[in-house]
Amino acid sequence: MGGAGGWWRGKSTPAQVETYTRWSFHFFAVIEVATAGLPAVGLTGPRLGGLLLAMVLAHAVLGGVTASRALDWTRGRREQPVRLLWALGVVTTVIGVAAIWISEHGPKGEDVDGATSAVFSAVVVFGVGLLALGVRSRVRVFGLVVGFAAGTGAVSFSLGLSAPNALVSSLAMLVGGGFLAFTSVFSVWLLDAVYALDEARETRTRLAVAEERLRFGRDLHDVMGRNLAVIALKSELAVQLARRGRPEAVEQMVEVQRIARESQREVRDVVRGYREADLEVEIAGARGVLAAAGIECAVSAVPGGLPGEVQSALAWVVREATTNVLRHGDAKRCEVGLRVRAGRVVLTVENDGVGDSAPGAGGGSGLAGLRERLAVVGGSLEAGAAGGDAFRLVAEVPVGMAGEATA
Repeated sequence: MGGAGGWWRGKSTPAQVETYTRWSFHFFAVIEVATAGLPAVGLTGPRLGGLLLAMVLAHAVLGGVTASRALDWTRGRREQPVRLLWALGVVTTVIGVAAIWISEHGPKGEDVDGATSAVFSAVVVFGVGLLALGVRSRVRVFGLVVGFAAGTGAVSFSLGLSAPNALVSSLAMLVGGGFLAFTSVFSVWLLDAVYALDEARETRTRLAVAEERLRFGRDLHDVMGRNLAVIALKSELAVQLARRGRPEAVEQMVEVQRIARESQREVRDVVRGYREADLEVEIAGARGVLAAAGIECAVSAVPGGLPGEVQSALAWVVREATTNVLRHGDAKRCEVGLRVRAGRVVLTVENDGVGDSAPGAGGGSGLAGLRERLAVVGGSLEAGAAGGDAFRLVAEVPVGMAGEATA
């Protein structure tokens, strides 16, 4: 069970939905055999019942294979299984006609009528429902259902069934086949929607990273662009003055040195501002981003009065942890806790739904970068599995004994 549970938890939400959908349609084959094939043996005896069971088994197996290939087609993994769809349609029609013929011209008796009626209903209804998986247009799905319903009535009447009974069979086929066809279409739509939402979440994460890079690049351009242009002009002027033997060339080069040093200072300020982050702002942002991604985020109270460098280091931990929660695994819950004990502030970020794609305790350039940031303020970082499918990240930074609190 542990291996099966790990296999299931290792899948993303879209993959889990797809697996559930796929096996739901495969289970149709089990239902078909259990409700129509097996009872036929008990009702009509081993000879006729065996024939009916064989027909139902053949149809159920073909339907399961067709459903699997059709779902792969809807996900763009293979071409439309046209031959399988035609084969399923033909087999469904043949078995349905055979069941009606046996009912009207075969052995008489209520048991035979009940068995053949069950076989006809199961084969045709499940056949139409599975055929709808391989049809893209809803108009064609509607035509498929109506066509089989009309064909049921026509064939039933031509093989000797009375007009009222033929009409009842046609209407029953319309309702049952229509319901399963709608189920198939809705299942495909739901699966596509889940994959689209997952892709949108990944796109939002990438856009957030790209936006931050653009902001940083824009700030650097604003700082360096002006100063480099001035340095270029003054250097060119100094060259011209030096060629003429003018003493003002020295003054221009001194000015170039001053501007270069000022540029270095401004770049350091930009980088420092980029690296420094407000802890409360980052926690609030993490809660909003996770909530938008459908992840429940519980945050404990944040102790106030922390030094700026401590807040900045821990804010980066929250930022990196939030990115990991969005990118790795399939979390449903995330908890962020912050407390001060024994002169050290402890930040804990724990999430579920890790699966096999979570970063290891020691791996990942993001965690390595966090360790470097925390080391500057004397802090440490631990990350790893926390039991089950949970992943826990713990950062500790010394803040002194003053103002010790618990949240």
